Amino acid sequence: MVAAGYFMYGSSCTLVLSSGGGVNGFTLDPSLGEFILTHPDIKIPKKGKIYSVNEGNAKNWDEPTRNYVERCKFPQDGSSPKSLRYIGSMVADVHITLLYGGIFMYPADKKSPNGKLRVLYEVFPMSFLMEQAGGQAFTGSIRALDLVPTKIHQRSPVFLGSYDDVEEIKALYVAQEGKA
Repeated sequence: MVAAGYFMYGSSCTLVLSSGGGVNGFTLDPSLGEFILTHPDIKIPKKGKIYSVNEGNAKNWDEPTRNYVERCKFPQDGSSPKSLRYIGSMVADVHITLLYGGIFMYPADKKSPNGKLRVLYEVFPMSFLMEQAGGQAFTGSIRALDLVPTKIHQRSPVFLGSYDDVEEIKALYVAQEGKA
């Protein structure tokens, strides 16, 4: 992957883009008809205070995902709980995660054991952006960008965000493997 980006429309039109040398954010200036660099060299915080996941699917999650979300709500180290921010649009949820830190999760579950997001045009681009900004992307078993798709519409789970937050869920998956 050599480049990735997304547009986000709302009160303004935002373009977030990486061509392999970091991540930059641009905002459309309608009076000029041009995108202006408004967020140069975006770096995701090493640890975040938010998590983003569809908790409506919690009953179908695997143990590491359940345990991670439980830790977000009830931290074992006495720190403040993370705040849930789930919009339901991957671009909007990843955008908030990228700017403020935390983790975006779309785990595999009992209904979708191979995940729901498409590797080539959802998982890879967002994983590339997250890594270019200093974060990580993980599938529950490997680094997301190390996947080798065998089908054009192949799906995968993904956990992406702040480096430390992704490390924490990776550790839960490793611990689960040790039990097996």
